[in-house]
Amino acid sequence: MNDVVAPGEYIKEEMAARGWSQADLAEILGRPLSSVSRIITGKHRITPYTAQGLAAAFGTSAMYWLSLDNAYRLWKARNERR
Repeated sequence: MNDVVAPGEYIKEEMAARGWSQADLAEILGRPLSSVSRIITGKHRITPYTAQGLAAAFGTSAMYWLSLDNAYRLWKARNERR
């Protein structure tokens, strides 16, 4: 896995496609703006609860978001160990 992309990059792409700001997504998810910002910057994991909200907002599955986050965290852990 050489080119692992943080889930926040996919979230930014989805928001841009819809013309949404972080504040818009925070409102849609019912989460504080700071939480959405931390998820987008990779400072906070995507929880199952958040994955369900992202799935509903973007028409995907919750498993999609959890899988992206887990792959990113695993890649990050491997690279930090080196």
